Order: sequence, then structure tokens, then C-alpha cells
Amino acid sequence: MLRVYRAITTSVEGFVQQIACCYLRHGYWFYVKGRVPSGKSPEAIDEKLIGKYGIDVSESTRARRKKAGRANLQYIRHESMFVILATKGEHRFFHEEANLIRDIRRVPLRYAGYSISYKPGGRKKDGSRDDKWHAHVAIDREQYLDLRAWFADRALRESQEKLALAFYQLPLSPYAPVRRQMLTMLREVNRIRKTAGKRQLPCDILPLRRRVVRPFASGVR
Repeated sequence: MLRVYRAITTSVEGFVQQIACCYLRHGYWFYVKGRVPSGKSPEAIDEKLIGKYGIDVSESTRARRKKAGRANLQYIRHESMFVILATKGEHRFFHEEANLIRDIRRVPLRYAGYSISYKPGGRKKDGSRDDKWHAHVAIDREQYLDLRAWFADRALRESQEKLALAFYQLPLSPYAPVRRQMLTMLREVNRIRKTAGKRQLPCDILPLRRRVVRPFASGVR
């Protein structure tokens, strides 16, 4: 059967999910982010980079490379934004892209209002420290500050119904860090409204359950 390397995501949510939930946990921590130049064919760029770095290989080849101390790579694109991700090891990628490579454990990958990183888990539910590393998807800082200011500004100007709808329609997948940021914004709105003697907004207005999406369209590279 002909193998098809899936690289083109059909949504922002799929792009973020594939990186955070699939690639990071397998050690793809080193990345280069780029954009398809205006006037260039995205498909031609895909073919060029996938071929140049030998990314389209079988799982058995990836396993052999890993055992031999060589790096494996993945390529993913949404619209004009693409990312090449690599595991640790020997590969020409590290020499040819040396000035552009970032470590997602130190420099988050930012895209479409999200900040994607890889870090220790913090605290468990029982309060103990979680030393395991996890993908961390949050609202990008600038986006978060803008949203927080917007909700604070409208806490008294808008009705409870309109504020609830604005929270519910936030175009962000509620990963755990995103949920915490949403709850912080909601608490601030409720603090402002309580001071003015207005009704509080309940927590159940927030979209706290993340929907798992299909990152790639079937039959699409």
C-alpha cells in the first residue's frame, strides 16, 4: 500500500492538537517555524522540505534512526504557516537551520493566539509535585492580556447574557492552561460586577471540555 505522509492540517485546532498531543510527547522538541512566501506554491514548499530532510519515512525507519542516534523529523503546515520539528540526534537539519532552530522547552511556539511549549506538569490534584513533562498549550500572553482587558472593560457595560455568550464563543480549545486563564478572566469580571452589585456569571458558561478534532483531511498530504 502506498504510504501518504500527512502534513497539511485543516484547522488551527488540528495544527495545535497534532503538535501538542502527538509530536511533543515523542520528543520532537526542536523546531523551525516558517511561512510560505507570497506567490509561492505551498505544495511545492511542502515537497521541497519533506524531500530535503527525508521526513517521509516509515515508522520502522524512524525506529532504526533513533536506535542509531540519528534525529527524526516531522513537517506540518496550516495555511501559509509551516513548522519542522526534530528529535535530538544527528541530522543535517541541525547544521543547515542552526540559526533558526528553537527548543520548545525554552521558547514556546506561538501561532494563532496560542503558545505551545513542553514543561513539567506543576502540581497534581492532591497537591504533590508532578515531575513528568507535558505539552503546555496556553493563550499567548499578548492575546491573553488583550482578552482580559476586553472583558474587564465590558464587565459592567454589557448584560450578563452578552458576557456569557462572549466567554462561550471564545475561539480557543480549552487545554488545561487555557481553562485556567479563562477562569482567571471570569473571576475578574465577577469581582468587578460584585463590587457594583451586579449578578455573577456562573462557571458553566465557559467551554471547558476540549473537542478532539481530525487534524488531517483523509487522502490529503
